Amino acid sequence: MNIKILTPEFVVFEGEVKSVLLPGKNGEFQIMKDHAAIVASLNGGKIKVFTDEIKEEYAQHFTRENEKESAFSFHMKSGVIEFSNNKGIILAE
Repeated sequence: MNIKILTPEFVVFEGEVKSVLLPGKNGEFQIMKDHAAIVASLNGGKIKVFTDEIKEEYAQHFTRENEKESAFSFHMKSGVIEFSNNKGIILAE
């Protein structure tokens, strides 16, 4: 599935991921391939992206969480996600 993370200043990430873990208003939730369509508000916290690699142009925005699971995290203040048809856009602040 494809995820794009945007801030008002720049593109944080765009690429294929296995899943993404998000800080929702009602608690953390994970989106995986073939997830139902969703639009949700996000709290401040970590967006955790599970992918084999992050392109060099995006790596500066991420912290490697776990070598074994290939998890990378990005901190945000708040945001929103729209996900459908295995494509997601996260607008983060």
